Amino acid sequence: MARQIEKIEQAIEEIRQGKMIILVDSEDRENEGDLVVSAQHISPEAVNFMATHGRGLICTPLSEERIHALQLEPMVRENTERYGTAFTISVDAAKGITTGISAPDRAHTIRLLSDPATRPDDLVKPGHIFPLKSVRGGVLRRAGHTEAS
Repeated sequence: MARQIEKIEQAIEEIRQGKMIILVDSEDRENEGDLVVSAQHISPEAVNFMATHGRGLICTPLSEERIHALQLEPMVRENTERYGTAFTISVDAAKGITTGISAPDRAHTIRLLSDPATRPDDLVKPGHIFPLKSVRGGVLRRAGHTEAS
């Protein structure tokens, strides 16, 4: 158990330093790894790496309070996804981007999502970044990548 705590503390420190980590879950869950980098350290290069090597959606986990403040609605009325991942409608920045799909555009949108000064009208829907609503209580309530991030 001490070794597991040490690994968690090391991962947190790596994220603080702006490094990207691979966050893995257990074999009996999704059995996959997600690329994670702090929104304050997101860069076009990091987004490009995620898109090129991760080959999946680029998501941004947000607290329930942040989701509410940005008026982000659930992607679907009834979530039937196997693990209950709480996708909201996808977004792009309303200003400062071109089409929204480029790595610089997506990095800009991710930074906006984490900026407390961002208001709902600073975003357009749908877009190319997928906010995820985390469960209050974190991994103690839901053992998902969203909460661990």
